[in-house]
Amino acid sequence: MNNGVYFQTDDVVIINADLLTTDSVGENSIDLIVTSPPYNVDIQYGSNRDDISYETYLKFSREWMSRCFEWLKCDGRFCLNIPLDKNKGGQQSVGADLTSIAKSIGYQYHSTIVWNEGNISRRTAWGSWMSASAPYVIAPVELIVVLYKHYWKKQGGSQESDITRDEFMAWTNGLWTFSGESKKRVGHPAPFPLELPTRAIKLFSYVGDTVLDPFVGSGTTLIAAVHNDRIGIGIDIDEAYCSLAQNRVETALEERGQKATVGATDEQLA
Repeated sequence: MNNGVYFQTDDVVIINADLLTTDSVGENSIDLIVTSPPYNVDIQYGSNRDDISYETYLKFSREWMSRCFEWLKCDGRFCLNIPLDKNKGGQQSVGADLTSIAKSIGYQYHSTIVWNEGNISRRTAWGSWMSASAPYVIAPVELIVVLYKHYWKKQGGSQESDITRDEFMAWTNGLWTFSGESKKRVGHPAPFPLELPTRAIKLFSYVGDTVLDPFVGSGTTLIAAVHNDRIGIGIDIDEAYCSLAQNRVETALEERGQKATVGATDEQLA
């Protein structure tokens, strides 16, 4: 295992490491980051505490987003899937707070996509039931905050887009409506559906670009990269999730008719 590289093919690399300390990703090498970080709502991950104080959570968010900033190319994009807000452990404006932190790091703001998943399962309390005393209001949506490093217009890459006219027309509407993913089906406590990274990848990157997910989890971003002819790199601190991602990626490679072989993507690895 080299520099934490857990699995590697011509088009996919899975790194089993702490994203805050890994040296396995080269600076200025990533075209697009698509990720959904831990939400700090006490989800039981294998190797990660998801019940830290909100102050500590924001500090961690600054640290990992700073690392991602280093890895992005000057025209690199960053699609950050986060909750609009949360009420578990106290009302917090998560979306606004993380967007503000990202901008303070140096990211430029482009837009926010509202993902209407129609799911309020994260609701933990109603507040004052049927009373104006202290009701809680929870929106059944998540955000995909779209940021970039220095330049919004892409400077390099293949210049080849594979998005269709109908996809472009639908997806540039900033309200996306599709269902979430089943935890039981995927085998991960907080998966997002394949539709999410697929849309981000086809809308914001060229064919052949390198896509990174620093919280790769069950590997869904990598599967979307495989299906759409991008190079995919994923990082996870939990070896069990790296194994899960590997299994799902190998299935995707088989579906695409490509045999998994060691090699390539060395230019993306430090």
